[in-house]
Amino acid sequence: MDRNGFRRWLDAYERVWRSPGTESLVELFAASATYRHSPYAEPLRGLPAIERDWDAERDGPDDEFTMLATVLAVDADVGVAHVLVRYGEPPVQEYQDLWLVWFDAEGRASRFEEWPFWPDQPWAAGEAPEPTGQR
Repeated sequence: MDRNGFRRWLDAYERVWRSPGTESLVELFAASATYRHSPYAEPLRGLPAIERDWDAERDGPDDEFTMLATVLAVDADVGVAHVLVRYGEPPVQEYQDLWLVWFDAEGRASRFEEWPFWPDQPWAAGEAPEPTGQR
């Protein structure tokens, strides 16, 4: 995997998220891929589990959001990106996210892990959230 290939994968991720159904997920993820919503979450295992999760997590192809993904690093078969997602217009929810993606020889994700953060989330365990004025 190289930076251009990872950029294409990120663009395809957004396109597939905006598409009806989950049939196109096979373009992004290997059949045995794992998908973690956070580093401490139990991973989803296999494409059928990822498909069920996508169906449950999104409102559908009309989900109103913007996504700005920036490739931070690519090393051999691993890519790291910063992803800013805002839902709604005006935005009602925002996430800044780090994505760690491990790729197989076909350029599909064999392992996907995200590290999401959102406004007013505390930066350390036991800390009170810092107000940001966003919502």
